[in-house]
Amino acid sequence: MKVLVTGGAGFIGSHLVEALLSGGHQVVTIDDLSAGSERVFFGEASRDGHIFVQGKVEDRRLMEELMQSVDLVVHLAAVLGVKTCVENPLKVIEGNLDGTRNVLELALANQVKVVFASTSEIYGKSEQLPYKEDSDRVLGSTFKNRWCYATAKALEEHLCVGYAGRGLAVTIARYFNAYGPRAASSPYGNVIPKFITAALRGEPIPVYGDGTQSRCFTYIDDTIRGTLLSMEARHNGEVFNIGSNQSVTIMQLAQKIKILTGSDSPIVRIPYREALGEHYEDTPNRIPDLTKSSRVLGFSPSVELEEGLLRTIAWYRARQEDE
Repeated sequence: MKVLVTGGAGFIGSHLVEALLSGGHQVVTIDDLSAGSERVFFGEASRDGHIFVQGKVEDRRLMEELMQSVDLVVHLAAVLGVKTCVENPLKVIEGNLDGTRNVLELALANQVKVVFASTSEIYGKSEQLPYKEDSDRVLGSTFKNRWCYATAKALEEHLCVGYAGRGLAVTIARYFNAYGPRAASSPYGNVIPKFITAALRGEPIPVYGDGTQSRCFTYIDDTIRGTLLSMEARHNGEVFNIGSNQSVTIMQLAQKIKILTGSDSPIVRIPYREALGEHYEDTPNRIPDLTKSSRVLGFSPSVELEEGLLRTIAWYRARQEDE
């Protein structure tokens, strides 16, 4: 099978490209490299069966050309990150919607199946735990820019369902906090690489808020396996939670990373307003119900948090030694 991966030079995308190539598939990757790097991620994957194209999914002419030669597209490309949401909500909303509309329209025209990468963010701050695929969504005020990403991704899901009604074969995979090697440590993203990087450098480990907020972090191998299973799904227009149900508070996570790295770094609480400004608010808990994913896809997470953290720490430590 020939697969187009949008956002394929990013964290999840690069791991997916490698898995697809290892599975004998041909892969075309499109990425604008705004958050990824072809050089870093495709050192081993730049081989027969892989074509990399630098470009944007908003480029209709380019996407039309690429879509004509593939059997399936995994649409990972997105404008995301907490800091981006807070500082530039228009970029988040317009960038995500424009790109996804392009992908869906062209996929329908060319009869290409789509796996759309969504996010647990869309559940917002609902207290109806664990989150089922059809759980109600509860978001904060539109004056809180933090919710623009959740809103954009929900609208993209609506587009997917709408195009499914027109005959497009599309499956929606809702990711829950993926982590692992290559996840970027930056003001725009993932708490785990941020904590690991600080711990290895002996710098303060920054916990925003009081640290009681909890998440279910999903090791990248499990995220990729859930994505591959979603590619095989025959249930058109359906949504599947792809995540772990092992919950941990952010303070517990910081303490665990400090222990696993053998770091002397202090753990420092930073108020949300000081760290991310007045347009941010957090969700207290985020736990997926995996019943449907298990029953329909055969998906269940296999990597425990501590094992995943050890693998991730080893990668960051090796990277630090190479620098």
